[in-house]
Amino acid sequence: MKLGLKHSWAQLPPLMHTAVAPLPVANPYCLVFNRALATELGLDAKAVEAQAGLLFSGNALPDDAQPLAMAYAGHQFGGFSPRLGDGRAHLLGELIDSQGKRHDLHLKGSGRTPYSRGGDGRAAVGPMLREYLISEAMHALGLPTTRSLAVIGTGEPVLREDGALPGAILVRTAASHLRVGSFQYPGSRGDIDTLRALLDYTLARHYPAAATAAVPALALLQAVADQQALLIANWLRVGFVHGVMNTDNMALSGETIDYGPCAFLDEYDANKVFSSIDHQGRYAFMNQPLLAQWNLARLAEALLPLIHADADAAVQQAVAILEPFPARVQSHYAQHLRAKLGLPDAGQGADAVAQNLLQLMQHCGADYTLTFRALADVADDGPNAAQRQATGTATLQQQMAADPTGLQQWLQQWRAQLDAAPAAPGERSRAMRRVSPAYIARNHLVEAALASASTDADMAPFKALLQVVQHPYDEQPGQEAFALPPLPAQRVTRTFCGT
Repeated sequence: MKLGLKHSWAQLPPLMHTAVAPLPVANPYCLVFNRALATELGLDAKAVEAQAGLLFSGNALPDDAQPLAMAYAGHQFGGFSPRLGDGRAHLLGELIDSQGKRHDLHLKGSGRTPYSRGGDGRAAVGPMLREYLISEAMHALGLPTTRSLAVIGTGEPVLREDGALPGAILVRTAASHLRVGSFQYPGSRGDIDTLRALLDYTLARHYPAAATAAVPALALLQAVADQQALLIANWLRVGFVHGVMNTDNMALSGETIDYGPCAFLDEYDANKVFSSIDHQGRYAFMNQPLLAQWNLARLAEALLPLIHADADAAVQQAVAILEPFPARVQSHYAQHLRAKLGLPDAGQGADAVAQNLLQLMQHCGADYTLTFRALADVADDGPNAAQRQATGTATLQQQMAADPTGLQQWLQQWRAQLDAAPAAPGERSRAMRRVSPAYIARNHLVEAALASASTDADMAPFKALLQVVQHPYDEQPGQEAFALPPLPAQRVTRTFCGT
């Protein structure tokens, strides 16, 4: 079967890729298939789903696939690895959707490559289903993200610290898999020709307007910084903690990529860390703007020879872009907070109210998602307003039980801001609900669904959770349990990479 695959990445210099085929598996079968995404990509969803186990396992690839492993470097928790690359992944090619947009079609867990670094090249069912679930949840929340087309069971076990686990392959799509580490790879080798070819390719694929700038490399740095500022602010808006923001996990397209030890906040904590390998809190929730800036600085270092012949001048121009980055993220986040609170899109008073709320939430251990959704009910003045207000107030009182006086004082400040900017009946609360989800992929529900799928081969909890998080802003009668925070015994405090 042909899928209409193109192969622009294969035209890059040989340093950037190695032709290598996925390895066949014992008994491929489709665990989950994203029919809606397949249709968006211009595929015959029914036909592809029927053959997905073969097409995406290495047993019988699409007829027009030209599989390769991409090369890149990366800083991992601050330490530089000069040669990473797709150690368990294969790019099959690129699909062009009905809008003319190009999407990589990529396998993960598909076998060893020259970049495996001693790994087995495989993946387990749980982590691959996690990436499918969280990436689709992020897409529904309105965040730029790679997406998942399918998860293929392999019929083979993989050996991990917990013993033998059922194996799987993720089929994911992305605007591209260009990363900060992609530029670090030729940059660290002093390969200027490859670096220049990669710059031209990236500009043509993602930022064509920047190609005509006086200094295209500098324009690329600015464009990537702009996209990352928007992305990180959106992570903060929904309480997302990536968990492993290495430079090989920052996509130049501005998409969220690689869902390893990621998690969503339950109780608000600016310093919250979930990843079991983040011992120093490097990638804590509110550290994410600073770490994105750090990653961008590594991109700038790779680009310096293409920015200016004089190294000092190149550094000066790059710093001018990088220095204001955290403030830009905070500005975008402040705008999100005002929208979540139904406050005017301007004014120090509104921003102070937002910051006071975060401090109160941290003090009380208030649930991040529930608190903002409850405030939309409290602000409601449309039909059935009295019932909504009562429900929202009760939720807030429960979340802020540790400081009821502080809650009442804050509510007075907030209401004063609301009164200063009247809105049509019901409109304010509707707008607040459009940016404050009722449903997120709560960690305890994710872990339970993955355990059921991995241990009992029962996909029903996974599919039920997936259905809910694909409509995060909608009220879903009968699904209220999916909106509740975990009981103490259900709390997830550590997440794992899956490698």
